[in-house]
Amino acid sequence: MWQRSVCVGLLALALGYLCLLGPELPDSALRHLSASLLGGLRRARSLEGRMVAAWQAAIVRPARGWARVAVGVNACVDVVLSGVKLLEALGLEPGDGKNHAVLNSRQDLKEAFAHFMEKGAAAERFFSDAESFHHIARTASEYPGAQLYVGGNAALIGQKLATNPDLKILLCGPVGPKLHELLDDNVVVPPESMQERDEFHLILEYQAGEEWGQVRAPNANRFIFSHDLSNGALNMLEVFVSSLDEFQPDLVVLSGLHMMEGKSKEVRQRRLLEAVASISDIPTDIPIHLELASMTDQDFMSNIIHQQVFPLVNSIGLNEQELLFLTQSASGPHASLTSWSGVPDVGVVSDILFWILKEHGKTTERASDLTRIHFHTLAYHILVTVDGYWGNQLAAVAAGARAAGTQACATETIETSKVFLKAPLEFVTSQIEAPSKISLNPDEPVVHWHREGISFHFTPVLVCKNPVRTVGLGDAISAEGLLYSEVYPQ
Repeated sequence: MWQRSVCVGLLALALGYLCLLGPELPDSALRHLSASLLGGLRRARSLEGRMVAAWQAAIVRPARGWARVAVGVNACVDVVLSGVKLLEALGLEPGDGKNHAVLNSRQDLKEAFAHFMEKGAAAERFFSDAESFHHIARTASEYPGAQLYVGGNAALIGQKLATNPDLKILLCGPVGPKLHELLDDNVVVPPESMQERDEFHLILEYQAGEEWGQVRAPNANRFIFSHDLSNGALNMLEVFVSSLDEFQPDLVVLSGLHMMEGKSKEVRQRRLLEAVASISDIPTDIPIHLELASMTDQDFMSNIIHQQVFPLVNSIGLNEQELLFLTQSASGPHASLTSWSGVPDVGVVSDILFWILKEHGKTTERASDLTRIHFHTLAYHILVTVDGYWGNQLAAVAAGARAAGTQACATETIETSKVFLKAPLEFVTSQIEAPSKISLNPDEPVVHWHREGISFHFTPVLVCKNPVRTVGLGDAISAEGLLYSEVYPQ
């Protein structure tokens, strides 16, 4: 680091001498020397610094932005604390990890937490035993250092968007007194959306390199669980849709379908059909963004894909775990891949994203509105759009990546000393078709390529070295990407 500082100092000194000697040098020599020295200064600056500067230049507001955004339907209070410390406070000993689709006991909680901590992967699970959950929740909320925040994908997206004073936000979800107190003043909650008791979600965080018994986390992440009945039944969906007539939004953001996983198959199926009917009532000229979240039931995911949910929405946001689960559930490309190894391969991700839009997106032959996917993983983001429907996506993907760096480190701007580049500097754009090989240029960090009428915008993420808070990061990324996106009138 000190060598780079010395280099920058010497180059700056040289430029100063140039200014003094300028009158005595030929113009051509002066221009050549100045260009060489300025190029040296650019190269001496860190990769991270060059990327931040390039993003700043690329992030411009769309010509036609949103004025009113309606967000629903999952909302709760997040209790955030160290996962290892909570499990120790509950008297649970470290042991082998094991995945559980539903948590039925403390033993299941311990095993599932260890399983995902070892992978460094985010996950969300339903805790079926109400009495046991309330005891754990009480222990968590009273633990020294535990923090209470706005929670639930919809509420988090609404809260993030509400930081923009030009936007008016409507939030529908089960909003209790504590959550209402935590919400931004710019967020409007319909009276029908208020309830007497808050829903609590427990967010068990762990840091990169943190150990619990034999388990060591490869990176920072979190494990979420709850016994959430209101969100699990999508109780506020009909209230949400009925509120749109009066609010008149420019954009609708929908999340919470994953919360139904704790229900029986029959209840889930019936409620999903009711949800499809309600979503169908939203006027077709209002774009809808669907934010996905961690799921474990492949049949349920398959139903969401095929039973008219995907065709009803214009945009989807998801991470690497959700993308892989989606292709496994619908027998898409690379469905035999059981898990990611390290940073998800860009070519594999690109193949799956392309397949989603080709198989389930808008075409001249298919009655679908789906034209946009925002994919985010720790090391990079990709925005994929059907040509002719969305604008300003270069700025949108850069804004999403910037939000990841600032939110994880809890800083107003990206501080290059606190972040590092984890994305591959070279990658291929497909593992199925004849790919293009791309080399990343830090001075132009948003890469653009085409594939059969579909555009891809890729940018790395500057990963926080010591993240302050990982929960809600995906929601903040999607919100920021939407804020800078523009939908073309059709």
